[in-house]
Amino acid sequence: MAKFVLAGRADCPYYAKAELLADYLQKNLPDFRVHKITQHPHVWEEWLKDLCEKNTWSHKKSPIIWRELLDRGGKGLLLGGYNEFLEYAQLYYGVTSSMTTELMKIIAQENLETHIEKELEEEIRKDLIHPLQVWITSASVPACYNLIPILTSGEVFGMHTEISLNLFDNKQAEENLHVIVTETQDLVAPLLRSISICTRVEDAFLQAHVIIILDENTDQEVYTLEDCIRSRLPLCRLYGYLIEKNAHDSVRVIVGGKTFVNLKTILLMRYAPNVAHNIIAVALGVEGQARAALARKLRTTSSCIKNVIVWGNISGNNYIDLRKAKVYRYESAIWGPPNYSRPVLSLIFDSDWVNRQYVETLKKLTATGKQFGAILSAHSIATTLKYWYHGSPPGEIVSLGVLSEGQFGIPEGIVFSMPVKFENGTWVVLTDLEDIEISEQIMTRMTSDLIQEKLVALGDLINFQPYQSETDIAKSYEKTTLPTTYNNQENQRVSDAVDLLDLIPQPNSEKPYSQEAINDSEDKRVEEQQIN
Repeated sequence: MAKFVLAGRADCPYYAKAELLADYLQKNLPDFRVHKITQHPHVWEEWLKDLCEKNTWSHKKSPIIWRELLDRGGKGLLLGGYNEFLEYAQLYYGVTSSMTTELMKIIAQENLETHIEKELEEEIRKDLIHPLQVWITSASVPACYNLIPILTSGEVFGMHTEISLNLFDNKQAEENLHVIVTETQDLVAPLLRSISICTRVEDAFLQAHVIIILDENTDQEVYTLEDCIRSRLPLCRLYGYLIEKNAHDSVRVIVGGKTFVNLKTILLMRYAPNVAHNIIAVALGVEGQARAALARKLRTTSSCIKNVIVWGNISGNNYIDLRKAKVYRYESAIWGPPNYSRPVLSLIFDSDWVNRQYVETLKKLTATGKQFGAILSAHSIATTLKYWYHGSPPGEIVSLGVLSEGQFGIPEGIVFSMPVKFENGTWVVLTDLEDIEISEQIMTRMTSDLIQEKLVALGDLINFQPYQSETDIAKSYEKTTLPTTYNNQENQRVSDAVDLLDLIPQPNSEKPYSQEAINDSEDKRVEEQQIN
């Protein structure tokens, strides 16, 4: 009996032609058998290389065909590619193929679609056997409490995907974690396979498919902004090592919270380089606040506001861009179907509100500590994960913190919030958007702090110097010098030059800053050129 193995790239036209010929031979010859293997185009070259190394073959194109020696055992006998298989069929069986080039391409496309469908079906079957392993760090914080019901509802990962939750925190939080576990079990969520607690560092992120990084819950005191920045390094370095060591190869890491989100993301990328492409920072919380403020002004619901872009430092010095913002289902003299929208800036005639009051409103939310409540943090993380797995709504712009590759003139090597869309399990930066150029001054203001944060954290820079425009420098001469101690009766600025800490509530008595009190670079502005 002659048994042949036909393997090729799923979208290869020559594989399609060889497949048709092999099917004909198998149908008409009683002793001819063929086993077919297709590989996705993204993994074909690596798969072929491994196959040839294993069998000491030399072959570099699709398809590859070999004969299995069933009566002798041992490795197969390489026949070659499509041409060699065609010659073999003509010589031994007197059969050839007359398939046209156009038909070859059509069948190749059908093969690719079929291969993708089979991969999805296989993933679903695996999910039924092996649930999705979801890890949450700092699991005793309130955001985790609000996040768990959303994750177990099926809204994020799909109604057919079971999950196992793993709550990771320090030993001191173990009692709180047990309370969360009990309440979660009481939900009787159909998609929750199991929930467990982990307080042993060496066991963190074992076989993790998804890792959610929340703000660490710490009472450690720091005396300067530089110390606060540097204090992020040890934990991110530890997490990076554990992710590389314990997590699944295709793990997805999502960083949320309200302090140094961009910095923590870039540090995780540095110390977990093999999965750096799958580490992102959540910006939907800031975007949601910006949309809600606009909705209150327009007297509509925030869900009707779309395409607000958050640029820069998610938890600090950023720029809220309204040039692409639209409002749907807006009650006015002009009315249209549900998909009809109008530019937000065309409906707000008060330029002073946009350039001043709107900015001050967002800044006040930051200054009073209301930037990210537990509900908002949980919802923004869950929504980002949902988009990552199932795609963002068609035509909508989503803000996301990703590693810059020089898009929009942003320096490479920093995590920067920018406009993206989610599709096919990944994201795409929307570099083709028109009329979204950012002025050099605003770009410098945002990138300067991010670059300095990274350098300070890594020990390459001693002092952090917040960016100051010429106007800011002029104003700084009018400011009074900060006293060395804090008074419980009044809030004062940290230093003459550090505008990013303005209006942050200060600790009681004469204690130094705590990590919770310092929220990195919290200056939100909207470019005044949006409305002339």
